[in-house]
Amino acid sequence: MLALTRSWVEVNSYTANTEGVAKVGAMLRDAFALPALTTSAIPGGDGFAEHLVWRTPASYAQPPILLVGHHDTVFPPGHFEGWREDGNRATGPGALDMKGGLAIIRTTLAALADVGALADLPLIAISVSDEEVGSPSSAPHLRELARDASCALVFESGRVNDLIITRRKGVGALTVTAHGKAAHAGNHHKDGANAIWALAKFVDAAQQLTNYERGVTVNVGQITGGTSKNTVPERAECMLDLRYETVADAEALVAALRAAADAVATGGVRVEVSGGANRLPLERTPASAALRDEYAACARAAGLGDGEAPLLGGGSDANTVAPLGVPAIDGLGPRGAGFHTTTEYVELDTFVPKAEALLRFLWGRRS
Repeated sequence: MLALTRSWVEVNSYTANTEGVAKVGAMLRDAFALPALTTSAIPGGDGFAEHLVWRTPASYAQPPILLVGHHDTVFPPGHFEGWREDGNRATGPGALDMKGGLAIIRTTLAALADVGALADLPLIAISVSDEEVGSPSSAPHLRELARDASCALVFESGRVNDLIITRRKGVGALTVTAHGKAAHAGNHHKDGANAIWALAKFVDAAQQLTNYERGVTVNVGQITGGTSKNTVPERAECMLDLRYETVADAEALVAALRAAADAVATGGVRVEVSGGANRLPLERTPASAALRDEYAACARAAGLGDGEAPLLGGGSDANTVAPLGVPAIDGLGPRGAGFHTTTEYVELDTFVPKAEALLRFLWGRRS
């Protein structure tokens, strides 16, 4: 597992570096070339490398168990590179998030193949190439694969004490553009329509939709507009980050923001809104709680922690499948810290027990 992870980490697979992502994909094809697994590729489309899917024969006849990963990372070439070991830690881009998790999936499936048990397990494993930017290309395909799944296990970065993730906030994004009318601020001020003024009113209304008690936040993180101080601005634009804990709140929040945009479209200003709820939340359900308990027993037997993580603010592909009604848990990769930073590290002695936990779980699911 360590050798595989190192070989994948040493290839830069920043999402937009499609050549590097494709190279890691080819390495994954080789590693997952196991008896009883068939491999297929889904084109990534414009700007993305292909996504990879592996299936057992039984996955076509029974509700499959979905094992989810991604092989893209967040740092462009030259920014954070390589694999460095220091005692029980290995530092490198994707060591934790989440090439280490892919190595755990692959090795567990190889162990099952070694004892002739893989073919009869209904399994689908998928590694996508665009998770770090919200899975815009892969999400429809992942939803299709997950539609009839019995459960989904996501091998994102393992947390401290091996806490199992059952809840993640959903993530949304809006771009709001105000189109006004330019005019000379001294000679023809009354003839203009100030796009910045309209957008400022929208920003004030949008920020007031934050509700900490419900876990709803709106952040207007970027705003641009105008050409000069003595010209009535004909255009202004802002970009918003949205977070929410429930599907109902996601829908209500987007509707409220669109209504706020409509309300400021007066005085000759037209307001355009694009975007919405990119990822719905991973909500804890009775079914996902039962799945967590089942997996926690396997983790405990492997010598790992078995607690439950608090609500997390960031999304993952668990958010993609859970709204379909598929029980999903996350954070099952090797333990570490620092994902999305240049100090990202993975704890080397957690690979084997994490693989053992998955093996115990799958062994217990044999029909």
